[in-house]
Amino acid sequence: MDWRKTVKLKNFAQILSVTASFAVASFAMVGAAQARDQIQIVGSSTVFPFSTAVAERFGQTTSFNTPVVESTGSGGGMKLFCAGVGLQHPDITNASRRIKESEFGKCSDNGITITEVKIGFDGIVLANAKGGAEFYLTTRDIFLALAKQIPDGNGGLIDNPNTTWADVNPQLPDLRIEVLGPPPTSGTRDAFVELAMEAGAKTFDELKALRGEDKQAFKAIAHAIREDGAFVEAGENDNLIVQKLVANPNAIGIFGFSFLDQNADRLKGAIVDGNAPSFDNIAGGAYPISRSLYFYVKQEHVGTVPGIAEFIAEFTNEGTWGPDGYLVDKGLIPLPDADREAVRNSATGLAPLAM
Repeated sequence: MDWRKTVKLKNFAQILSVTASFAVASFAMVGAAQARDQIQIVGSSTVFPFSTAVAERFGQTTSFNTPVVESTGSGGGMKLFCAGVGLQHPDITNASRRIKESEFGKCSDNGITITEVKIGFDGIVLANAKGGAEFYLTTRDIFLALAKQIPDGNGGLIDNPNTTWADVNPQLPDLRIEVLGPPPTSGTRDAFVELAMEAGAKTFDELKALRGEDKQAFKAIAHAIREDGAFVEAGENDNLIVQKLVANPNAIGIFGFSFLDQNADRLKGAIVDGNAPSFDNIAGGAYPISRSLYFYVKQEHVGTVPGIAEFIAEFTNEGTWGPDGYLVDKGLIPLPDADREAVRNSATGLAPLAM
């Protein structure tokens, strides 16, 4: 064989060897990039400040990295969480209402086993700027102000004609109805229509009767929010709603009690059915628009993403979510003692959720 050809062949073999080595190294680098050592959390904007506080404490007091927490809304978080198993999917999702059967089914179809952790209670407030008007509302007032259609008094429905709060109830301020609220993907929106709008709708005999005959038809009416500008979907950023309320004292915002608690120097909550949105009224069940808060853990990621079990333990520690825990300072209303113990045992034992 010609020596020049031999040299070329050797060089070609060396090139192949180097190329193969580079490919293997590149693949290894991609694999390393795909692995992650941070817990990824998505979901409710209401639970976001609580989850963020725990994540920061967890990162400071353990050898694990601080979890990444994103505010996507309860519905948006469930969609991401239930999309599948794998490091491209989040490990935990926060929710300001319980997981829906349809969401649980989606998770199950995608091979996901869930542990449910109820962390406490929260109230949904209607709040305005400190210098604004005083609002003493009933759930009936809320329905008449925000429903897309309301009873016409003759057994039928009409498009909501009320433009001012005084149109709703002569005892309320004569101000244009301007309400900034959460979008349909929000757990706060889900809870608000179930707790406030449904309660208001049931004060009308014809709608109460409809609920007994056809629950779906009743919900279609009670849950339909007007779309004529009186209600504005303000997104998942509750802090942005707070800023808008301060800038416009005539507007009312809908969000979780924790944001009112944190902005008590700038905002005040409306009285609903004779009860103020206070810690004691929510904890005792007197305030009518209150709900439970949750987070959900993807069991298939435990042991793969480091720190998930330890994060659960931190969240359910008495010094975190108990009556004297640091989350109370953030506005969380704790579960009763016996309930906390039961939830803690279920959570740390990674009990699978069944619906």
